[in-house]
Amino acid sequence: MAVQLEGKVALVAGATRGAGRGIAVELGAAGATVYVTGRSTRARRSEYDRPETIEDTADLVTAAGGQGIAVPTDHLDPAQVRALVDRIAREQGRLDVLVNDIWGGEKLFEWDTPLWEHDLDNGLRLLRLAIETHAVTSHHALPLLLRHPGGLVVEVTDGTADYNRDHYRVNFFYDLAKSAVLRMAFALGHELGPRGATAVALTPGWLRSELMLDAFGVSEENWRDALERVPHFAISETPRYVGRAVTALAADPDVARLNGRSLSSGGLARDYGFTDLDGSRPDAWRYLVEVQDPGKPADTTGYR
Repeated sequence: MAVQLEGKVALVAGATRGAGRGIAVELGAAGATVYVTGRSTRARRSEYDRPETIEDTADLVTAAGGQGIAVPTDHLDPAQVRALVDRIAREQGRLDVLVNDIWGGEKLFEWDTPLWEHDLDNGLRLLRLAIETHAVTSHHALPLLLRHPGGLVVEVTDGTADYNRDHYRVNFFYDLAKSAVLRMAFALGHELGPRGATAVALTPGWLRSELMLDAFGVSEENWRDALERVPHFAISETPRYVGRAVTALAADPDVARLNGRSLSSGGLARDYGFTDLDGSRPDAWRYLVEVQDPGKPADTTGYR
């Protein structure tokens, strides 16, 4: 992708791994200065206890052609978020793109477990990590973003508004968290639109994150080895795909037309013409509705 975001400043909140890392790297590849935050650093791991760190993400951003700046931040702590935004204001004087990708709930939810049987402490912490963090970050970051017209806020979630409206997602807590983030983008659209900025919700498809690859016992190089066991994994995409979606939105001078909307990586790939790293264009949410959910055999023909 040609450099399009030189001089632009982005904050990717929750950029340690997965979609956040993919978004940060693609913003860097487009020439942006990208602040990357999270709780996993080279000095200390979060409760995920995984090897990925925000410093690694910052290095990848810089290697891609941008400037990556790692700032350890717990987004449940308003003082830390305030200090982060104050630093961006002091060093850059502007913020053009805010990506709220904070999650941290992978070890907290129980599949297909009803509310009254689910661990309550874990469920409530999931809601705090998935919802409260986004609100705290936006509260402190939006005044800086609004200093210059044309700012973009991307609320990263799982599922489109249409899909999540009609489908129960995992359990009460997960369903509520992902739907709340969709509504955040809708509400922010109403508040930011008249002030010259744009907010959207964005979902990747079936993401080949570090956690997902580990769960299936494969790597990015041999991920197709998992298809014998999980055939529908054929529709999956790299984290860089949703990163290219964010970059396309950030570079679009007419992005305001999408204000408040729910978007997907696959849908935006059709609109903007970008592809995943392998040159394909997976459209996971259309595939789920038309192939996987009806119980049809795995076949990505026409979907990537």
